Amino acid sequence: MVLAPLAGAVALAVLLGVAAFVVVNRDRGCTGGQVAVRVTASPDIAPAVSRIAERFTRARHDVGGRCVKVAVTKEAPATVASALEDGAGTPGAMDVWIPDSSLWVTGLRERNPGVPAPGASLARSPVVLAASEAVVGDLRKNLGEVSWRGVVDAANVANVEGPGRKVRVLALDPVANAAGLGALLAASGAATAAGTSQEQLAGALKTLSGSAVRDPEALLSSLGVKGSRAPVGVASERAVWAFDAAGGSEVPVVPLYPAEGTLDLDYPMVVTGDDPAVRRAAAAFAAEFGTEAAREVLRGQGFRTPDGTAGAALSAAGGFRAEAPRRLETPGPAEIARMTRSWSRLNLGTRLLALVDVSGTMALPVPGTGRDRMGVISRIAIEGMRLFPPKSEIGVWEFSTDLDGPGVDFRKTVPVGPLAERVDGVLRKDLLARRLSAIRAVPTGDTGLNDTLRAAYEQMTEEYRSDRINTILVLTDGAGNDDPGGLSDAEILKYLRRTYDPDRPVSILLIAFGPDAARGKARMDALAEATGGEAFIAKDILQVRTFFLEGMRRRTCLPDC
Repeated sequence: MVLAPLAGAVALAVLLGVAAFVVVNRDRGCTGGQVAVRVTASPDIAPAVSRIAERFTRARHDVGGRCVKVAVTKEAPATVASALEDGAGTPGAMDVWIPDSSLWVTGLRERNPGVPAPGASLARSPVVLAASEAVVGDLRKNLGEVSWRGVVDAANVANVEGPGRKVRVLALDPVANAAGLGALLAASGAATAAGTSQEQLAGALKTLSGSAVRDPEALLSSLGVKGSRAPVGVASERAVWAFDAAGGSEVPVVPLYPAEGTLDLDYPMVVTGDDPAVRRAAAAFAAEFGTEAAREVLRGQGFRTPDGTAGAALSAAGGFRAEAPRRLETPGPAEIARMTRSWSRLNLGTRLLALVDVSGTMALPVPGTGRDRMGVISRIAIEGMRLFPPKSEIGVWEFSTDLDGPGVDFRKTVPVGPLAERVDGVLRKDLLARRLSAIRAVPTGDTGLNDTLRAAYEQMTEEYRSDRINTILVLTDGAGNDDPGGLSDAEILKYLRRTYDPDRPVSILLIAFGPDAARGKARMDALAEATGGEAFIAKDILQVRTFFLEGMRRRTCLPDC
């Protein structure tokens, strides 16, 4: 009967197969179960890591006689970093973390030294500038050599005659994206090395904070939107490749490599598991990334290997360079923390009350200008207001003795509120400009600053907003208080020092213009210093941009300025 020999053959094959399985596993020492390694990877590199993990698992690597099985899930690095910092949830659900950048780990370890140190880089992708291929010519014409310094100049809110007239810079939110943080660190370092002041950097950061995008794909998609200014953004080189490979836009986005060099996303392996077998298995998996097979997978998905070598995916036809850009030195923990703090504070909204001096001395002429002091101060105020975005909350009071009745030295001209809000049918932004242009000095009025300052400080303290920078701006000719019936200089200083709360800071910024300003500088300094503020004397109306930028810069150090 034919079936009998066939059945015997099948049985023999099965027996031989089982024997072979036993022999193979005995030779490999992989007979005692499994060592499971749970890997959480950044979403961009997770597909490549999964492919490498599948091959690694099939190869039946053993640890202490147990087979290693690697399972890969994806999660945004910001989410994992938050869980690691809080010590909740995610760390217990993973044994290995592969974020897109060691910047996450460096920042975490600064706040929580218990976070494991990053291991070697598994792959790299430089942080680059990115633009639609259609506008590259315009960008080069307006920026000249593509550089971080040029981007800072284009983004500087106070550089109204600079390249920002023709170029619009888009940023990736550095709180949510390592490429965004890397770009800020690279731009800050390169611009500082080129002589850019901290005030100019503050102006650029302020602009970028208003145009920051959390999602890299959304940023790259927006680069194809036509407008009066050519858009340029930041991204990783690999993100540009992936966007184009997926057909994200009719006109390809191309990488632009900054002349100064750049920072890389370095994809470190961070071993978070405590089990000795898991840690040995993770080390074996890390070694797998050094094989040519693993490197081929990475290069095929738009990454560079740790030495900077690119594959065919990063072709010259797509605007990519075979040679890796110069790698800038990665800043240390203190600089990373400073930049993150600066961004967060500059990203806070503004709540500002401007106090405008309308006393008698403001009617005096300013030689060579054809204006009186009041006219110049009004222009300074209007110029300064233009630097604030629409979400800012701003108001104006005028001050001089008995301005709004006996003993009331101030008039609430425009209440504090959002610039984009309508007041009696008029945008507050336009109302402020209109009222400031119409302000006139009171010929017989004394200054009355101290009483006004106390009333303003009380209101701003009571209405303090923790999500905003709360500031009182005094615009004056610096001629002094000259109000015998009001608070004395000693009394107002005592009040401010007693009331100022560094945990809820309301700072005073003073800008004076006129020949009497220098005489009152010591008193102005005392008022400002009592609240962590600063006093300035303007010799030219255009200096106001610098003063307002200095005020923005001081946000980054409050309350320790």
